[in-house]
Amino acid sequence: MKALKMTLAAAAIATAALLSSCSITLPVAATSNPVGKKVGTASGTTILHFLAFGVDASIQTAAKNGGITKISTVDFHTKDILGIVQTHECIVTGQ
Repeated sequence: MKALKMTLAAAAIATAALLSSCSITLPVAATSNPVGKKVGTASGTTILHFLAFGVDASIQTAAKNGGITKISTVDFHTKDILGIVQTHECIVTGQ
């Protein structure tokens, strides 16, 4: 009975680990421009780290989407689900 409980506990932990995702936001750049109230984003999704179709998560696109002409900060947000699906997002703030 004790072995069954240990096996079930190990299976529960393994399942939780496999169904989890990882998300991280990293600063990429900062300028001397004052931080504005505008925020622009650009994102895209890849599968297995190399299958990407029509993905544009560039700084230029994020600034254009937010109507930003003077960039203050650039951050990059990545979310990974099971190592299969990755979402990449560029976040730009400025004026």
